[in-house]
Amino acid sequence: MSLLHLFHCDPFEKMHLKKAMWSEGLNKSSQTSDNADSEPSSTTAVEDLVNSLKKQRLYREVTLALRTSLRDARAEFSFLRLRSLRSLLNFLGSVAYSDFTINLFCHTQSIPDLQVVPVLFQYSLKDSPEDDKVESLDHVFGVEPMKITSLPTDAEVTLALRVLEGCCLLHRESTVLAHQQKAIQVLMHILSTRGVMEQGACLDALISIMLESSANQMDFEECNGIEEVTMLIRDKQVDENLRLKCGEFLLLLIGHVNGRERPPMATIHEDIRRLLGEKSASLIWGSTLDPEQRLTGLQIQARRVLESLDLY
Repeated sequence: MSLLHLFHCDPFEKMHLKKAMWSEGLNKSSQTSDNADSEPSSTTAVEDLVNSLKKQRLYREVTLALRTSLRDARAEFSFLRLRSLRSLLNFLGSVAYSDFTINLFCHTQSIPDLQVVPVLFQYSLKDSPEDDKVESLDHVFGVEPMKITSLPTDAEVTLALRVLEGCCLLHRESTVLAHQQKAIQVLMHILSTRGVMEQGACLDALISIMLESSANQMDFEECNGIEEVTMLIRDKQVDENLRLKCGEFLLLLIGHVNGRERPPMATIHEDIRRLLGEKSASLIWGSTLDPEQRLTGLQIQARRVLESLDLY
């Protein structure tokens, strides 16, 4: 595939980058050469030069955007981390417009200093605030002040989960990085202790990190993940939108994550039947989603599962 084809969607425009002045000049030169009926080899050389320079500049912009955002993502204050997470989320949305920029992002994630997932778990998705507990006051009498990091807010946790979801969907190796950070255990803790906003984002993130990841699927089974989700969907005092999200999660889990012949979660069908009953389980197993109306179909099917539970 040629670079001209890769840049057909103009990633500079999607990533809100200014076009370089030299690019316009070289393009005009190329057009002038075409009008003058010059040799094709000359025109091709100019086009190759333009695209090569575009590629180098875009790579620099991508790495700069990541370095800047990750610097604030490691900040001590939550409001700085929150700002960086918004930037990262917008960045991932821009990257997703082009196969070329997706490949660039995947390449950057092989560089430890630019990896997003470890930073998320080290700063915004901490499993417990106990790590920040002050055990002594020795620092009061010392020369250097003690470094205290503010705890993640609800908004920060939610955004971090969205960034995690985006990273894992764009870059499959990010699921490996998530596993190294014990992602399933951390997310299950969030699901059982946080509010509705974080829980909804957590369910989406769980699906993304378990796709094509046997290790994360096995961790989910060891953490009794199905039981946690079914407890939420069966509880009529839980927010209805969250219960619907749990239904969508189970449908996606059966249809996409756990669709292989010998999945790690071997007892998932039996667990769902035991926890939700035969009727609700059959709705989940027998669901078929039209690819053209997948989102709407998923919501409708989740509603049916919820209604089948509320009848009893």
